[in-house]
Amino acid sequence: MAQQENQLARERFCCPICLDLLKDPVTTGCGHSYCRSCINTHWDNGEERGSYSCPKCRQTFTLRPVLKISTMLADLVEELKKIGLKAAPADHCYAGPEDVACDVCTGRKLKALKSCLDCLVSYCDKHLQPHFQLAPYKKHKLVEPSEKLQENICSHHDEVMKMFCRTDQQCICFLCSVEEHKDHDTVSAAAERTERQRELGLRRQTIQQRVQDTEKNVKLLQQEEEAINGSADKAVEDSEEIFTELIRLQEKRSSDVKQQIRSLQETEVSRVRELQERLEQEITELKRKDHELKQISDTEDHNQFLHNYLSLSPLSESTHSSSIRIRPLRNFEDMTAAVAQVRGRLQDILSETETKSLQIVSRVDVLLPQPEPETRADFLRYSKEITLDLNTAHKRLLLSEGNRKVTFMCEKQSYSDHPDRFTGTTQVLSRESLTGRCYWEVEVGGGGGVYVAVTYKNISRAGGSECIFGFNYKSWSLSCFGNGYIFYYNSIRTLVSCPLSSRVGVYLDHSAGVLSFYSVSDTMTLLHRVQTTFTQPLYAGVRVGYGSTAEFCKLDSSH
Repeated sequence: MAQQENQLARERFCCPICLDLLKDPVTTGCGHSYCRSCINTHWDNGEERGSYSCPKCRQTFTLRPVLKISTMLADLVEELKKIGLKAAPADHCYAGPEDVACDVCTGRKLKALKSCLDCLVSYCDKHLQPHFQLAPYKKHKLVEPSEKLQENICSHHDEVMKMFCRTDQQCICFLCSVEEHKDHDTVSAAAERTERQRELGLRRQTIQQRVQDTEKNVKLLQQEEEAINGSADKAVEDSEEIFTELIRLQEKRSSDVKQQIRSLQETEVSRVRELQERLEQEITELKRKDHELKQISDTEDHNQFLHNYLSLSPLSESTHSSSIRIRPLRNFEDMTAAVAQVRGRLQDILSETETKSLQIVSRVDVLLPQPEPETRADFLRYSKEITLDLNTAHKRLLLSEGNRKVTFMCEKQSYSDHPDRFTGTTQVLSRESLTGRCYWEVEVGGGGGVYVAVTYKNISRAGGSECIFGFNYKSWSLSCFGNGYIFYYNSIRTLVSCPLSSRVGVYLDHSAGVLSFYSVSDTMTLLHRVQTTFTQPLYAGVRVGYGSTAEFCKLDSSH
């Protein structure tokens, strides 16, 4: 009953805002009481919204209410303070589901302030006071509130575990140390804690040092990233200026060449027209002479005919007809050839620039290298869709399936001539250039043999071994023929001992200089691996024998 009365007194004389005993109590127009400072602060905040309300009943006021001093309530609060009535704890002082509760509190429990490892009890501020005031309790070990105090009790002897068995690496009580762990290496838990604490300190020092070192590396990488970005931006800007100048020079040279051609055209046309005009004058004169001769021929008087005939002047020989020759248009052809020669030299320069760029990129250190793929799923992450370039296909090769499949044909196909077309052997190249990490698969069929290859684009298109995949230093080739495989590079054969599969996988890491061929079935079997330095972009290729086919497969990287 007394507890209920105290609770009722707390509710009556506590400020609803601060939940403490009223200080300088005042009353609003709706009859509720607050500390003067609490309600004023509440309404000061309300001025920004232009309204005032009672925190208790939520009644709103248009104008800021005038607070009434409650003298009687102030006197009562002072009397209550004298008899020791304290304010009710705020709600945040009570233990919630996630808090450690005081084991001594009855009813609604307060939050524990400390846990005692000797008492194995958790205490709130009020119930903890004896540990600070009474001598027997002052030696107890107080720690932050813990719900795991019972884990310190030995399950066999129901004693606090203050020992540690180094032999079994577990906490034990004193009775355990003289019974089950009698001959073991045992020390006090405090001594073991000291030793482990020292080891923990060393570990932390190591970790902290590694953190500092790693942070330094991160800063260095950030600086390097900024330097890379700045250098790359500057290189792009300079390159754009250079190529813009090249384009300007090209346009000027194009205009000059066009003007030269037009000037030559004008000269030649003028010459032809002048000669044509002379010939037309000669034709007119000859027609006049012919008309005169016809008149003489038609004269009936013999004497007159003879007189006119004898007075005819001899016919002069033609001064032009015999010298007319159609001149071949070599001047224009030579001009075109000169321009084509410039184009070829420019292509060589650009190709050389691309090669040098790749060599520079290949020299860049890879700071965080990625491991090579192991499973087919890993390889498929780098899958590359390959299509074949019709302009490179030998005329006995038929492309189909969206230019992904090639078939050997007995009859030549009606392909137009092209400088990129293979004429010396039945081969074809991909349209896509290959740099970075790439993976693709080729399905082979037929009995005529298929060579799966990669090559530089400038491989010869005609001739002997210089145009055959694997028989020169510009290409690498895996022959799939008969019952096995043979790898070729620069005409050197390497036999590969593995049962023939209908599908070959090719993995390329251009910057790392890695080229690998795999037999693909239920598993992936490495057939041959090349470690070298690639100096140009590579292209996929196949060489197809009589009666054979090769198809670049569509791969799904999500598998």
